[in-house]
Amino acid sequence: HDELVFEVPQDEVDWVRQEIPRLMAAVAQLKVPLLAEVGVGNNWDQAH
Repeated sequence: HDELVFEVPQDEVDWVRQEIPRLMAAVAQLKVPLLAEVGVGNNWDQAH
């Protein structure tokens, strides 16, 4: 399990929430899917 943490302006949260999983899935051609989940919150606990 790996984790990426982004701090983004509030007006960009919807874009990041939508695009990060798409970008992560397309980063490499693997035999298994590379899936990413997105959580949003003011701290780690709220985002999970």
